[in-house]
Amino acid sequence: MFQLQHPHLRPVTTAHLAQTMTLLNQTVDELYEQIQKELANPALELVEERRCPTCHRVLPSTGSCPVCSHPVSMDAEEPVVFVSPREDFYPSGTGNAENIPDEPLSPMVEDLPTYVLRQIVMDLAPDDRKIAAYLLTHLDDDGFLTIPLVDVARYYHVLPSQVEQVQKIIQRADPLGVGSYNPQEALLVQLDVLSETQNVPGLAEAIVREGMDQLSRHQYPELARALKTTPAKVQEAVKFISENLNPFPGRAHWGDVRQPSASGGDTYYYPDIIISHLNDSPDNQLVVEIILPIHGTLQINQLFRQATRQATEEAKEGMKSDLDRAALFVKCLQQRNHTMQRLMHRVVVLQREYILYGDRYIKPLTRALISTELDVHESTISRAVSNKTVQLPNKRIIPLASFFDRSLNVRTALRELIEDESKPLSDSQLAVKLSAQGYDVARRTVAKYRAMEGILPAHLRRATLTT
Repeated sequence: MFQLQHPHLRPVTTAHLAQTMTLLNQTVDELYEQIQKELANPALELVEERRCPTCHRVLPSTGSCPVCSHPVSMDAEEPVVFVSPREDFYPSGTGNAENIPDEPLSPMVEDLPTYVLRQIVMDLAPDDRKIAAYLLTHLDDDGFLTIPLVDVARYYHVLPSQVEQVQKIIQRADPLGVGSYNPQEALLVQLDVLSETQNVPGLAEAIVREGMDQLSRHQYPELARALKTTPAKVQEAVKFISENLNPFPGRAHWGDVRQPSASGGDTYYYPDIIISHLNDSPDNQLVVEIILPIHGTLQINQLFRQATRQATEEAKEGMKSDLDRAALFVKCLQQRNHTMQRLMHRVVVLQREYILYGDRYIKPLTRALISTELDVHESTISRAVSNKTVQLPNKRIIPLASFFDRSLNVRTALRELIEDESKPLSDSQLAVKLSAQGYDVARRTVAKYRAMEGILPAHLRRATLTT
C-alpha cells in the first residue's frame, strides 16, 4: 500500500520544497515580481484589504499588526519579529496591466558608473551623455578619474571646457566627489555642496586646500600655525571634515558617505528587512519587520473553484491544475515567511550588540550553526540570506550576509589602527597591535584583510604621506 502511494506523494513534496526554496532565495523586489506573475493564474486572487500575513487580522489603514508587532515579553533582549505588508515602496493593485510599472523594478545591486549615470542623465544634453558614460567607465575603485579630460575632448572632438562641465555634473552626484582626480579635489567638491545646505566651518576649505599633508598626519598644532589660527578652531574644522566628508567616494556605501564599503559597489534601494526600536526609543526592544511587498491577501479564487466543479471533464483537468498551482504558491509563500521569521529572530538575538553598536561588536556566526539551531538544512539558510538586505536602526542598509562576516570586527579594528597611526605600520606591527586587542591573526591575514578594506601597504602609505 505504501509503495503504491509513494509515486503520488513524491512529486507534490518535491514541488513544494522546490517552490519554497525558490521563494526563499528571492529578494523583496523579486518576490513582488513573482507574485505578479502568479496572479496571471485565474485560480489565484489578491483580495484588496490590509490583513496581517501571519495572524490574518484586518489591519488599520496604516501601521503594523497591533498583535504580531506587540512584544510578548518585556525582556529587552528579546526582539519582536513579524511579517509586515509594507506597501510604502510598491504600487498597489492585483496585477492588472495598469498597475504594473512601465519598467521592471530595478535590481538591488548595480555598479558605480551605472548608479551615477542614472542620477544625472536627465540633466545632460544628448551629446554630453556619451561623454559622461565614457568618463564613468574610467573610474578606479576609489571613484577617481583615470583619464585626462583633454584626452576625452580629443576623442569626441569637443572643447575641453565641455568635458569639464560634464565632470562637474558627475562630481555633484551621489557619492559626492566621484569623478574627481584625487582626495583633495573630492573633498573640495563635497564642501562646496554641503555649504549650500548647512554651516561649514570657515577653516575647512583652507585645511583641505593648504593643509592636506598635516591633516593626513594629524599634525593639528602645525596646521594651526600654518593657517595662523588657534588649535581649537582647527580641531572644530577637522571634526567636521572627519564626520561629513569622504576622501575616497568610491569606497562609500552610497547614500552615506561616512560608511566604507568592503563590497566595492553595492547599492540598495529597498531593504528586505527593517530593524528599528520599539516606539523609536533606543532603550526598548528591537523590532524586526520582514517585508512582504503586497498589502492584500493572496487566496484561492472561490468562484474559480465553483466553476471547476461545473466544468466539463475535459476542461476540469486544466482548471484543477491551476487550483493546485495556486494552493501550492500560497502555502510556499507562508512557509517562506515562517522560515524568515525564525531566521531573523535567532540572528537578531545573537547579533544584538552588532546591530546597536557597530562592526566591532559582531560575533562569529555561521550558517551551519543557525541551520543546526533551527533544525533545517544549511542550504535553506544560505538561500534565506542570499541577496537580502537589512536596514539597521541607524538607517544604514547592509547585506544580510554581513551578520555572518566573521572577520568584520577584526577588519574594523585594523582600519581604526591604520586611521590612528602617526607613521605607517607594517603588517607585522599591525598583527602585534591586533593581538594586544585580543585578535590573534597572522601577518598574512593582516595583509589579506588590509587588501579587502582597500588599504595600501605601509611603504605606499608612507609614499602617499610624503607627496
